[in-house]
Amino acid sequence: MQEMLMLLLSLIALSAVNGQTFHFGSCPKPPVQNNFELSKYLGTWYEIEKLPACFEKGNCVQATYSLNEDATIKVLNQEVLPNGKTHSIEGTAVSRNLEEPAKLGVSFSFFQPYSPYWVLSTDYESHSLVYSCSNVLGIFYVDFAWILARTRTLPAENVTQLRDVFTSFNIDITKMTQTDQTNCPNFM
Repeated sequence: MQEMLMLLLSLIALSAVNGQTFHFGSCPKPPVQNNFELSKYLGTWYEIEKLPACFEKGNCVQATYSLNEDATIKVLNQEVLPNGKTHSIEGTAVSRNLEEPAKLGVSFSFFQPYSPYWVLSTDYESHSLVYSCSNVLGIFYVDFAWILARTRTLPAENVTQLRDVFTSFNIDITKMTQTDQTNCPNFM
């Protein structure tokens, strides 16, 4: 039992160092977008705000979604690192449940299992709210949340309304931060 507690405390410390958000208990289960239409969701989305994510270290973060020949979704994430260099990573998304097509799974490596990518709300033309959550050892969970937009900025009142949606689903966004989208390059 003491070994399990030490492992748990180590995982929590590691999560805190990496800037992840963790919570005791199980992942919330918010509803996802009704009648989600992938074809309307494809294209480029810019990150407006997010919960901390150790795999994102830069500014000008954007994601571009397109269809692969095998009907999976190509995911291209791009950012500008603090040293000024651009970084990109390519992954694959799949629809995991045909009855809930807004619940996608995303992987950026052949060896990595698919992580949840749930589209909670989108109007396809201006905003999208995305949530991901993974339970750890049945004791706590690590989650991610993103406010995305089709443009590099959104009016403050829109961001406030979108944050309120997360809160209404019992998603803790107190550590959510704004992404710098100024002086960004045109990624190829």
